Amino acid sequence: MMRAALDAARTAGGADVPVGAVVFDAAGRELARAVNARETLADPTAHAEIIALREAARRHGDGWRLAGTTLAVTLEPCTMCAGALVLARVGRVVFGAWEPKTGAVGSLWDVVRDRRLTHRPEVRGGVLERECADVLTGFFGERR
Repeated sequence: MMRAALDAARTAGGADVPVGAVVFDAAGRELARAVNARETLADPTAHAEIIALREAARRHGDGWRLAGTTLAVTLEPCTMCAGALVLARVGRVVFGAWEPKTGAVGSLWDVVRDRRLTHRPEVRGGVLERECADVLTGFFGERR
């Protein structure tokens, strides 16, 4: 699953941070794939996770609920994305690189494990961490 997210990240346009996200159904079939598009769309909410969740919800057949799905993303989700995946009832989130500055799935915050929320997905972080981080390091290295 993380390899699919990495493949997606590598297709990001030059202006957007290359983060890839893929949503899979319970049987492991791909429902949606996306990359960051904040710059491309001039939309502050156009994170890869949000775009992929929206498309997966359209395809999944249960309205906005994504129960039983897995979100694979190359970078630890931010607060907005973590909140969205909780509200969408994603069953599991798997991410690659940790994000100590804005990560909300265990680094800076842990939105997805907050016991006050009615849904808490399973989480696995650091999957293919080096490969995911390398994509980001390359992107930012070209801009410095």
